[in-house]
Amino acid sequence: MKKFLVLFSIVLLIGCNKKSEKSQCTSESNTKTDKKFEMYQMSEMAALMESMYVENEHLKERIKKGDTIGKFPSHFLQIHKAVMTDETDNDAFFKEQAALFIKAQELIYEDPKNAKQHFNDGVNACVRCHEVKCGGPLPKIKKLYIK
Repeated sequence: MKKFLVLFSIVLLIGCNKKSEKSQCTSESNTKTDKKFEMYQMSEMAALMESMYVENEHLKERIKKGDTIGKFPSHFLQIHKAVMTDETDNDAFFKEQAALFIKAQELIYEDPKNAKQHFNDGVNACVRCHEVKCGGPLPKIKKLYIK
């Protein structure tokens, strides 16, 4: 629960600090433009990716410790149909990388003796996609690698 609150706070801060033509978070006390406070709302895909990241942090620790891996989290399959912030990003390249990520994730659970390699293959798919699509989370994603 503590990790969720920290993650939510970070996401909220990031959302409020993003700059665009129209600010996503504005103050009610802004007398020049008289705008109301608007809370940043994550797209389905952004929320799913945050969830997958947290799940993979836990999985990484289980793999490193040699613990039981468990079952493939079926909600990961939502990557194929979750609504994106920018729907134009849901192109052939994204679909290919998403399929590679899912296949690597499934192999972790099907072939646990090679879990480290499959896990890192999944992280590679994330990195390749984010290098092209949305580079912001790359440093965070790269921390998932199991050395």
